Amino acid sequence: MTGRYFEDFRVGDVIESEGATLTDSQIMDFAQRFDPQPFHIDVVAAADGPFQGLIASGFHTLSLTFRLLRDTGVITGTSLGGSGMDELRWLAPVRPGDTIRVRAEVAETRASRRGDRGTVRLAYATVNQRGETVMTCVMSHIIATRSVAV
Repeated sequence: MTGRYFEDFRVGDVIESEGATLTDSQIMDFAQRFDPQPFHIDVVAAADGPFQGLIASGFHTLSLTFRLLRDTGVITGTSLGGSGMDELRWLAPVRPGDTIRVRAEVAETRASRRGDRGTVRLAYATVNQRGETVMTCVMSHIIATRSVAV
């Protein structure tokens, strides 16, 4: 499967992902390695913590958000990496049993002077099974043009 080339992206296009459901063990495993705060790794401590229960690390939500976008196939074989992210906001906690999905809208396309690539800025909204937005950000993806074999 080949993803979209730079020329295929248009401002306003929307990409929607499948969902992924987080388990308590996934949340704790990620946090144990990358964000070992009590409300991410200890069910008992989390119950008395600021969120009254276990929640996923925001970094876990961010990582899974990108994975869900990647799994759509939209950048398969055409991605040349990324150049940054702006406006990251964690708006609501993600809890065990929550299913998150991603809606990414093309906010901007900018061709490179090199001619072999361009930047596609995607405005991400990650939502849970209740339709609540749990995270937003804008990521800049570097995407190959058709003139380049990746």
